[in-house]
Amino acid sequence: MYGEGDSLIRRAQSVQNTAARLITGARRQEDITPVLRQLHWLPVRQRVRFKLACIMYKLLSGQAPQYLADDVQLLADSGRRLLRSANYRTCVVPRTQNSFGDRDFSVAGHRIWNNLPPTRGYQLWTIRKHAEIVSV
Repeated sequence: MYGEGDSLIRRAQSVQNTAARLITGARRQEDITPVLRQLHWLPVRQRVRFKLACIMYKLLSGQAPQYLADDVQLLADSGRRLLRSANYRTCVVPRTQNSFGDRDFSVAGHRIWNNLPPTRGYQLWTIRKHAEIVSV
């Protein structure tokens, strides 16, 4: 769902809001943000980005399937000159010809990973812990 149009995201968000109201018994007139926080649910757009970041973490730590790991190339391994940013596990983002290609996992996942603050991209134990809780 990364890169999808606003209409699809709005529909998915509406379904999530309805499910949250059904679970908690909240009324339609009430603000949904505190209800989502109470349930520890991220909004749909943030959830998609979070899941991509979790998958990228698993790829870089060797916990993901090999067919996904084959597409990941670190900037330090790309044969270019060694930069200080190579210490932060920065991924090479492949170029695409159109916006449809930007939604591909090998592009979107790398962009999201590279956009994390360097300390978060390098030490993501909190995402790992949250990923274990979410996948249960």
